[in-house]
Amino acid sequence: MKTLRVKEDALLSYQIEKQSLDARKKPQLSYVYTVAVHLKNEKEFLKKNRNANIQAASENRYHMDVSGTEALRERPVIVGSGPAGLFCAYMLAKAGYRPLLLERGMPVEQRKKDVEKFWETQSLDPESNVQFGEGGAGTFSDGKLNTLVKDKDGRGRKVLEIFVKNGAPKDILYVNKPHIGTDLLMSIVANMRKEILASGGEVLFHTRMDRILQNENGTLQELLVTDTVTGRSRHIKADICVLAIGHSARDTFAMLDEEQVKMEAKSFAVGVRIEHPQKMIDLSQYGDTTLPLPAAAYKLTASSSDGRGVYTFCMCPGGYVVNASSEQGYLAVNGMSYHDRAGENANSAVVVTVSPEDFGGSGVLAGVAFQRRLEKAAFATGGGLVPIQLFEDFCQGKITENLGEITPQIKGGYAFGNVRGIFPEEISRALEEGIKAFGRKLPGYDRKDAVLAGVESRTSSPVRILRGADMQGSIRGLYPCGEGAGYAGGITSAAMDGLKTAEAIARKYHPFDKETKD
Repeated sequence: MKTLRVKEDALLSYQIEKQSLDARKKPQLSYVYTVAVHLKNEKEFLKKNRNANIQAASENRYHMDVSGTEALRERPVIVGSGPAGLFCAYMLAKAGYRPLLLERGMPVEQRKKDVEKFWETQSLDPESNVQFGEGGAGTFSDGKLNTLVKDKDGRGRKVLEIFVKNGAPKDILYVNKPHIGTDLLMSIVANMRKEILASGGEVLFHTRMDRILQNENGTLQELLVTDTVTGRSRHIKADICVLAIGHSARDTFAMLDEEQVKMEAKSFAVGVRIEHPQKMIDLSQYGDTTLPLPAAAYKLTASSSDGRGVYTFCMCPGGYVVNASSEQGYLAVNGMSYHDRAGENANSAVVVTVSPEDFGGSGVLAGVAFQRRLEKAAFATGGGLVPIQLFEDFCQGKITENLGEITPQIKGGYAFGNVRGIFPEEISRALEEGIKAFGRKLPGYDRKDAVLAGVESRTSSPVRILRGADMQGSIRGLYPCGEGAGYAGGITSAAMDGLKTAEAIARKYHPFDKETKD
């Protein structure tokens, strides 16, 4: 009211649009709010007002245009229940398309048990793990919902609203860097599945797509799928298929290549996970650790001496490093936080961009082969456990013998190993230079006893499945979608691409139910 300079009875309603923490003058910290207000006589108020902090609000409401006229003979099939596939199925189900959602892994309740068993026993289920299963790879992550994707159509806001409707805290609608945490994500994903079912959709778990069958005109006809529990295969007729397969479906990439679906190798990033005490990060970012503030985050970038970009990725305040492997004999790591972010350590990926020129091979799957070489080396280095190395020893290329002041917080067990030796030397050198550069920006980042774990290799998809302006791939009826198809990076952007794909389908085909549901 003080900023607006109006009487209290002039305020009809208000809503927090954004909340961010300003730490530029630490230890003097302050929260900054953007608030949407509804006033009496707003037009008159705006004419008279000359305050630069006050401006007319514009609503950016999401709308899915369901104007398609073509008839579908079969239900839309969506392959993969990560954010892209799940949100695409959710929107199509709500609009009356009765989608069929196929997931090679297990429901999130069983998947949680399978993952925890793997972390305890190293007994990997190749179809139900950190990468595969309901919710996708993002389910076992920090659950970060911020994105750099422009949101002129309101898709990002719609994604957050759907999360809230299915159990997420309401503050994700306005906090500057919203996150959910893997513990809350599991129940939200399950609730979204229930909504899909209640709206006429169907979900088939432990059902892997093994082939795409097309007619002589290059149009999709049916899918060959296999029940991964019984081993039985069958055909599913399909007019359209949304390929939301995730960035780790390497066998599916190979099958698509055999079916001559047009794809290209793309750049991604590889590196390590690095752990520091969360209190050290809090002190650096806030200057005062006695205040009741959330666990602090950071984002750092640098350039190596040979011009490679080095940057932090998927930073997890108060989180854990996790064994995120999905293939026998190969090892990959990721980061994860629970909603409270109350873990002792902070961790982040420190990664270096690699391009097809670095892969040492040709063809669209050269990046997959490059990932596997690193993951095979990581598995061997740690004897099947996550290999770790203190930063001082990483710089010297020697195996660590004793920990320093930092106790690793790792899900899945760890062993000392030469993490530096996992990578080609030019990558290791870039990582070393990058971490030292980060130490000049964030004091203590390059401390001798910082714990490095390898290998972080699943930062994004190694391929892009080509699609046109109508969102369809080289086989008519295929809709490549999300992070695995090379069009997103993270939970929110993948979910937004799922909405975008649902919109393309709704503009072309009309629902089975004539009425569009809310």
